[in-house]
Order: sequence, then structure tokens, then C-alpha cells
Amino acid sequence: MTNRITVNTDRVKGTINRNIYGHFSEHLGRCIYEGLWVGEDSPIPNTNGIRNDVVAALKKMKIPVLRWPGGCFADEYHWKDGIGPRELRKRMINTHWGGVVENNHFGTHEFMMLCELLECEPYINGNVGSGTVQEMSEWVEYMTFEGVSPMAELREANGRTEPWKVKYFGVGNENWGCGGNMRPEYYADLYRQFQTYVRNYGDNRIHKIACGPNGDDYHWMETLMKQAHRFMDSTTLHYYTITGDSWQEKGAATGFPEEQWLRTLKQALYMEELLVKHSAIMDQYDPEKRIGLLVDEWGTWYDVEPGTNPGFLYQQNTIRDALAAAITLNLFNQHCDRVQMANLAQLVNVLQAVILTEGEKMLLTPTYHVFDMYKVHQDAQLLDIHLTSQVVKNDKQAIPQISSSASKDDEGRIHISLCNLDHQSNAAVEIELRGLVEDKVKVVGTILSADKVDGHNTFEHPDQVAPAAFTAFTLEGRILRVDLVPMSVTVLELTTE
Repeated sequence: MTNRITVNTDRVKGTINRNIYGHFSEHLGRCIYEGLWVGEDSPIPNTNGIRNDVVAALKKMKIPVLRWPGGCFADEYHWKDGIGPRELRKRMINTHWGGVVENNHFGTHEFMMLCELLECEPYINGNVGSGTVQEMSEWVEYMTFEGVSPMAELREANGRTEPWKVKYFGVGNENWGCGGNMRPEYYADLYRQFQTYVRNYGDNRIHKIACGPNGDDYHWMETLMKQAHRFMDSTTLHYYTITGDSWQEKGAATGFPEEQWLRTLKQALYMEELLVKHSAIMDQYDPEKRIGLLVDEWGTWYDVEPGTNPGFLYQQNTIRDALAAAITLNLFNQHCDRVQMANLAQLVNVLQAVILTEGEKMLLTPTYHVFDMYKVHQDAQLLDIHLTSQVVKNDKQAIPQISSSASKDDEGRIHISLCNLDHQSNAAVEIELRGLVEDKVKVVGTILSADKVDGHNTFEHPDQVAPAAFTAFTLEGRILRVDLVPMSVTVLELTTE
């Protein structure tokens, strides 16, 4: 049977903010240390201590924005511990993640340098849980004030005369949990207080971000919007895809039973319901959609790899994760009227990482390849599509076979993303291209697939799951027929003459 998609190439529904393709780097496991930062004395090629290979890979992927320093770590992070001569910086125990010593060698200056190397926007998360209004206010002053002030002079003494540009600043993280176990009423009042002192200096304009709900906590969203919507530019949403029965038994990243394939993807598809319901609440208080919804933590979360530190959250990354990422990005694209940023957790060596490292070795995960393939949607115009999909099911789960989104870039190129969520069968897709006036249409495609449900890359075989040219399509008039192999992500590019 055939799946059908109508792409209205002349009907634009909005602009896909490039920051939907953002990422997250926390002081957790080997994300910062070993993954991004190796120090100037490392034999691993680096620029001022930051790994060259990782930077090159992330620039190719066009990473638009990077969130730091957490996560749960943010609400125990005191920024002054991470400035000045590294040998004098305060050492501390990372109580959230593995109980290891944090030497604070990677701090504000190093993070801002990393963002400059990546040519991406920094997104700083401030400390509400264990910090003070003064501490947060002084951090903003330290980073962005140009002129005579104690914090500007301190920044200059630490080697940076010119202030940085900082657009995105989060006032707390997960304050309903690790950031203080607060009630929404209490956090809303704290947010109003703290954000007052997150000031704009000179021509720097800060986009103030409130800590939004965890998953389907609609009461948190309702309370926060009711009490504080006038004081925010965006609010956040966190949602992780887990496959197991509980947070204590989240399931394995590889070697999982076949029935968990559909279960995982169904959990990823739940993002649609969350976006719809939270947006409906936001619409009551912000009908003009001034306030962005930032899904600044999302991704798959499994049990850690055997033999690794449980607090490091290191997991392998498979074609299943690639499909979960592609589904989610399609949903973010489709909800770009409200979703203005998203940050996959996390960048390197943690959770659904796009890069894994082992000493001097580096590999790109299947999820990396999805982000690289989907970068064509950044800042493009979302096109109106209508999808009729077949259903994939077993005794316990049922999901649509196809996930899709489409956009048009500023050069007029149309990109259609297609996911076949069926791990066993091909998917025939018939795409009607409405609204095209040009006679000649050229189609090229890229596909990512694997030969088993847990297909993944290893340091011994880093290219087992990698993109390839896709040619299994025919174009007759305005009808594009596509044959998708099982468990695959495909991006088609249409150009006209």
C-alpha cells in the first residue's frame, strides 16, 4: 500500500528558526572534559585547549546555538570559580554527575571561545537553585558590560577587554526538580525577581528564558504563564524518550528486543501531544506568539553502557536514535510558530550524543548524520504538507509508518524529509507537488539506513551507519514516487529551472 503526501510548494506556514537545531553541553561525564576540552598541553590537536576534530565536525553540521553549563550542574555552578588563572581555580565535587572532581578549567572564557570557534550563539544558563540575584546579575555584567565597572575590570584583568555578545540567558534550570524542587508559584515569583537584574548593557539585548515544565506538567506551564509571561521572552520544556518501564530501568541502547523499536519511536512521537497542549496554554496568555517555546533538553535516554561510570550517562547511538531524532525535528519544524529553539542532550559522549570520543579517536553517530542532513531546514520557510500514512504495529504498539516535513530555502530549493519508521518493510510514498509553476524539476536525495535495528558506529568501524546517495524515486509530472527502505531517514532536494 502507498503512503501519500501533498506538498503545497506555494503555501508557507512560517519560518523554521535555525536554533531548533541547537545543542547542549553540560559538565557531565566526558562531554566537556575529553569531549570538547583537552587543554593546551594535550597531544590531541587543539586550539587553545579545544579539540580541533570536534570543532570541525560541529561546524560542518552548522550548529547554531549551544547551551551551557547545564542542566542540573547549572544550579550548583558559581561562575566566579571558573575564571582567572586555571591553576588557581577552585576545585569542587560534581555532586550530580559521578562524584568526580571538577577543576573548573573550562569556564566562561573557554565556553565563549568555543562558541566563537563554532560560530554559534552562546546560551548561558544561570543559577537560581543555589545562587543569588547578585551573582547572576554580576555574571551578565561580567560578560556584556563595556565601560567602567567592577565586573568589566575583572573581565579585563582576566584577559578579555571587549565584552561578549550574549543573547540567550536562562534564569534557572529544572527548578521543579534538581534546581530546587520548587512549586511553580514559588519559582514564578523567583523568576520575576531574578530576571529584573538580568540587564541589557550597551547594545546587547538579552532574550530572557524562564524554566518551564517537565513533560506533561501542564499545571507548571499554566502557573508560570499566568504569573510571569510579561517578564519572559521564552520558556522551556524538557522531555526525554525512555524505552523501559521506569527511570531505574530505561532499557538498553543496543541489543534491545525487537518490540522496543516501536515502543521507543512511539515515545518520541509523544512530543507532538506535548507541543500541542503546552502551546494551547501559552496561547491563552500570549495569543500573538511573542514568547518562544524552547525544548532545551530532549533526546533518548537509556541505561548506561556496562562498565562505565553510571553518573557519566554514556550510551551508544544507533539507527533507532537517528529515527527518534528525525521524528522530533520534523515535529519541531511543523510547530515552528511556537518552537523557536531546541537543544539535543547532549553534544559529546553523553546521552544522545552526535559525537563520541575515545582518546584521540572521534566518531560521528547516526544522530549526527540526521542533523547534518536536516541542516537544510535551518531558517527555511516551512511548507504546508498533508500526510496520509500507513500504520506499523505489533501486539502492543501502533505508530504511523511515515514522518515528514518540508521547507523552501532562500534560493528556492525545496527539501522534503522522510522517515520510514518500519524496521521490517519498505515504504512506498507518493508525493504530489502542488503549486509548482516551473516545467523542469531536478531531484537528488540522501539516505541514512542500517541493516539491523541497533546498527551503530564504533571506533573500529566508524562508518557502518553513514549517509549515501538516494536514487529510488521517479518523477512523472508533479507526482514523485519514492521507495524507502526499512528504518531509514531520507532528505530529498528539489530544484527547478
